[in-house]
Amino acid sequence: MPHIDNDIKLDFKDVLLRPKRSTIKSRADVDLVREFIFRNSGQTYRGIPIMASNMDTVGTFEMAIQLSKHGVFTVIHKHYSLEAWKEFATKNPETVNNIAVSSGMAGGDLEKLESIVNAIPDLHYICLDVANGYSEYFVQFVRDVRKKFPKHVIMAGNVVTGEMVEELILSGADIIKVGIGPGSVCTTRKKTGIGYPQLSAVIECADAAHGLGGHIISDGGCTCPGDVAKAFGAGADFVMVGGMLAGHTESGGEMIERNGKKFKLFYGMSSATAMKKHAGKVAEYRASEGKSVEIEYRGDVQGTILDILGGIRSTCTYVGASKLKELSRRTTFIRVTQQLNEVFSPFTKAP
Repeated sequence: MPHIDNDIKLDFKDVLLRPKRSTIKSRADVDLVREFIFRNSGQTYRGIPIMASNMDTVGTFEMAIQLSKHGVFTVIHKHYSLEAWKEFATKNPETVNNIAVSSGMAGGDLEKLESIVNAIPDLHYICLDVANGYSEYFVQFVRDVRKKFPKHVIMAGNVVTGEMVEELILSGADIIKVGIGPGSVCTTRKKTGIGYPQLSAVIECADAAHGLGGHIISDGGCTCPGDVAKAFGAGADFVMVGGMLAGHTESGGEMIERNGKKFKLFYGMSSATAMKKHAGKVAEYRASEGKSVEIEYRGDVQGTILDILGGIRSTCTYVGASKLKELSRRTTFIRVTQQLNEVFSPFTKAP
């Protein structure tokens, strides 16, 4: 018999954070730097725990160089060659501590991962990324990678439920990617009917991970700095963003000019565009689970990342959290039916 879970599950759009009495004098006094010691690798992380997604239109070497200047992390997409990795690491050694190498579990992926990690000794982070983190084959893959790289920090996902978070942590992962279907160019929910509202997924998965001394990444669903703050408030240790960082100079994707305006292509990694680019076609046994969009060119990414960091600092001042570490303890979510007053669009003329 099918089961219906009648418990309320919420997304970022369904809540606001309640302000609380604060003794913080200025947003400038808020400390966004976090320090984590990871359960299985024993490694220590220190930085601002926002991550650029490992999409080939976002997780580029150029993005990593710029974000690293602000202490922000980049998960590099998996389609760079070993030669490109060597060249990047040689020219940008100061950035290597703020990046991860990505891998799937298709044929040849593990060999390529091993060659990159062995070639760059200062690269300590590995992201094992598949669409369906519930596969027993993926769990075994995590175990195999942990055995090969006992001292590296392993991120693994994606999942959305506590029991699978626990399984992956016990199999050797340090950080679990949480999110199925919330991304702006993901169509998994439409094509498969699978998914979980992101705020509830983060709350439940963070609870499961923290009980074992593990960590999670909230991956997807953030449309503005306020959503990033909500993810941290819900208990995420890291927040991964894609669409918010797309369309910039440092982003991947083809530049398109039309009617005097510039656009950059942004697409999901399970989209027909991505599969045709990297595999030559969409395999007959599957459907495309992503879409392609054109984003008006946004210029350099620095302005966007400063806007995100400034928004989170402001969130912390509203709830009285002097450090990002304190935000989840100071968070009370209020359910709402409307977040914004949108009577005026950016181009509406006042009467």
